[in-house]
Amino acid sequence: MPFAENIGLMEALTVRQLRPADAETLLAFERENREWFETHIEARPPAFYCLAGISAHIETYLDGLATGTWAPFVLLDASGQMVGRANLKHIDTQRRCAEVGYRIARHACGQGLATRALEHLIEQARVRWGLRELVAFVYEENVGSRKVLGRCGFTLAQPDATGDAGPELRFTRAL
Repeated sequence: MPFAENIGLMEALTVRQLRPADAETLLAFERENREWFETHIEARPPAFYCLAGISAHIETYLDGLATGTWAPFVLLDASGQMVGRANLKHIDTQRRCAEVGYRIARHACGQGLATRALEHLIEQARVRWGLRELVAFVYEENVGSRKVLGRCGFTLAQPDATGDAGPELRFTRAL
């Protein structure tokens, strides 16, 4: 469900569901920001960065949407340029929880887009799926994402009983 609102330096932001027709635009977005993203998250395989790879990626996400396990969104600026992505991942309606993920184009950082994307995911999790908890995983060095999570009510979770926290910090938010 798209919406538009005023944000920082950008005139309007539209958040809408990912579509098959987004393949070329999404590929350009991912290629343009690849180096930037890879400083904050795990690198995607090289096969992802071609039209067939991105189309398969979209198909997988939309299959997940159809089965209720994923909710993929794109963020578009006032001119229709893709400036970000946001996803509810691993939606578990039995446990009423999901993981959140987002990525914002380097040139669009610092304008409140990640916060808007995460607020959209929180609203979708509550209204569309009736979820009670969201989880986010962030590398400790990713200070920007940690700040966004804090602004949106996420708190750092304690490591599990095994003490094996892995390379990422785990944040949670009750809904």
